[in-house]
Amino acid sequence: MSVVLALALQAAFTGRQAIGIYADWGAFRDASPARCFAIAEPLGRKRPTRPFASVATWPGAGLRHQLHVHLSRPRSGNAKVTLSIGQRRFDLLAGPADAWSPDAATDTAIVAAMRGGRSMSIETRGRDGRPVVDVYALQGAATAIDAAAVGCAKR
Repeated sequence: MSVVLALALQAAFTGRQAIGIYADWGAFRDASPARCFAIAEPLGRKRPTRPFASVATWPGAGLRHQLHVHLSRPRSGNAKVTLSIGQRRFDLLAGPADAWSPDAATDTAIVAAMRGGRSMSIETRGRDGRPVVDVYALQGAATAIDAAAVGCAKR
């Protein structure tokens, strides 16, 4: 079951509201803390770690279009994490299995690149020394990101 489908099914039980499903991306709203996000899982085989890429809006914190990725495998402690969309490359800040953009300007640039891209990849080196490459289709991403932002617009 995809992360998007699992979140949609879980929404009825957790207070999470599904805003919409757009191709490979979904948009959701959480009431507490208030946040809205677009989310997708990578293409290819299913992984037990439930990797995902998300772009969130946190109105209470004044944050918009904040990227977060959960890798399909833990990364090597010294390996950098790179997000690629077309010819654009972005270095991300990383924890053992997650990564974020380093600042709001990079978040904005990544979302702009996502709007014009067909796919995006997240690459690093795994703890076992093998490459980790998670590829995401971007069809529906822009609509899901916009729906999430509207879903958390101040009323």
